[in-house]
Amino acid sequence: MPDSTTDKRVVFDFEIDFLNGGGIQSRGFRLDIVGDDIPDPQLADSLVRDLRLLMVREVRIRNKRIVSEPHKRPPESPSRLDAAAAPALIDLSHTVHDELITYKGLPAPVICDFLSREDSRKFYDDGTSFHIGRIEMVANTGTYLDSPFHRFADGKDLSELPLASLAGLDAVAARVRGLAGRSVDRRAFLPLNVRGKAVLVDTGWSRHWETHQYFEGHVYLTRDAAEYLRDEGAALVGIDSYNIDDTADGSRPVHTVLLHAGIPIVEHLCNLEMLPAAGFTFTAAPVKVRGMGTFPVRAFASLHRPGTR
Repeated sequence: MPDSTTDKRVVFDFEIDFLNGGGIQSRGFRLDIVGDDIPDPQLADSLVRDLRLLMVREVRIRNKRIVSEPHKRPPESPSRLDAAAAPALIDLSHTVHDELITYKGLPAPVICDFLSREDSRKFYDDGTSFHIGRIEMVANTGTYLDSPFHRFADGKDLSELPLASLAGLDAVAARVRGLAGRSVDRRAFLPLNVRGKAVLVDTGWSRHWETHQYFEGHVYLTRDAAEYLRDEGAALVGIDSYNIDDTADGSRPVHTVLLHAGIPIVEHLCNLEMLPAAGFTFTAAPVKVRGMGTFPVRAFASLHRPGTR
């Protein structure tokens, strides 16, 4: 433990503007720091994270000075789910059906009988029948997961992803509904502890599912958001929007950054508004297919019912 007489704190004024309008300001605010100084950009990030602020547009730091004062807070221990509590399940997947258009320009699935119940009766005893269905579809259908192979020829395909990277992940929800614009940058994630977690971005865009609006003007992440999530150690990133990238940018920076780092992406989620900010797990496991980078998933969250602890 460091000697409390050597602890450093930063004293400063600040002004914060929000993406959805309004702002806050303070004078003489204090934060614990590690070391003898802290750059203004890092201090701005720490402030947003410490106050758990959402939808921050800009932070301005004024009149900063470093003082020697004992730190006021003990180190936080990581929160863990109570294994004995009974989980409640929330389905975060869209239903795949015949003629569903998920991504503009890609064909809808064709779902039909391979062997109908009527035709199967000739193989079995009286009163016994079975159905064998057939589906023809592109991999990017419904709610689906992208593995690194989707973007990189030498990346892991679906068959190579360990189950630990897909199932029972501690998770957090990032709320970005009501943006003035379309892009979600790194500041949206500063209040969250994303290390080792599935980060689910709740844009509210899923309300347009199966409408023409879903394909136009969707909310997306910026490159700096992807780099932040990568650098902070996110385990998986999901979004309830049409694409995690700006589809006007042919370089697809978010797919490139995250999948190059081995971080799976889940797109076209839904029901994220039903999730708490934290305290739940996330699962999105695709079929174990070799030589394919994307496939639909049954994505769901598992959380603890009140009063079960």
